[in-house]
Amino acid sequence: MSGRVLIVAGSDSGGGAGIEADIKTVTALRGYAATAITALTAQNTQGVSAIFPVPADFVRQAMVAVLSDIGADCVKTGMLHDAGVIAAVADTLAALAPAVPLVVDPVMVATSGTRLLDESAIAVLKARLIPRATLLTPNLPEAEVLLGRPIAGADAMIEAADALRALGAGAVMLKGGHLPGDLLRDVVVEAGARYVLESPRIPTRHTHGTGCTLASAIATGLAQGMELRAAIERAHRFVQRAIAAAPGYGKGRGPLGISCQ
Repeated sequence: MSGRVLIVAGSDSGGGAGIEADIKTVTALRGYAATAITALTAQNTQGVSAIFPVPADFVRQAMVAVLSDIGADCVKTGMLHDAGVIAAVADTLAALAPAVPLVVDPVMVATSGTRLLDESAIAVLKARLIPRATLLTPNLPEAEVLLGRPIAGADAMIEAADALRALGAGAVMLKGGHLPGDLLRDVVVEAGARYVLESPRIPTRHTHGTGCTLASAIATGLAQGMELRAAIERAHRFVQRAIAAAPGYGKGRGPLGISCQ
């Protein structure tokens, strides 16, 4: 099984999230990962200590290099950092990969609380990239920023996912892991369908990179020709197993146990 996934995202020096988690996930699911790195971060399980942004034109050149030679069956975006990078990504996709499925993980804030997307870039993300997305995968805090209002608990998630889809994305997976409780609910809204994925909360502090892992696992499924729902359901199971298999590294929020499954 293969499937080429171009990942446009930031690097995590601790290996738990970002490009590092993306590559591990795509490889574990027997896809092929290529990258365009948008920023370098100095971070570990306890937080982000420094960010070094990559110029937008270099990100564009990396995408062009991959798309014009290796190609891609799906593109996944993560940390895009600023408006210039978002515009470069949107322009490059329009020019070289207009029909390639796109999974947008709107990474805004690190687990530690460090902001990973400039405030000024949010409007550009909504105008240029979300309408191009096959699937948008925000967590609740990200969804609240995109909608400009709070989401009042699990009962409001379907309406919020509908509102997010109205921004132009083909489908939305709204992740509910930030809500309290022993049962986690993720809501998916796509054309003509709404469904909820539930899973028991695993008692652990090792959840760094869950969003990156989930989005990359879905992107791999789409790259391998799976239907969206099948790709989402496989990715959901993959993340649950990876959380359960976390190796316990670090003093803070540790990485998942990503391996071939």
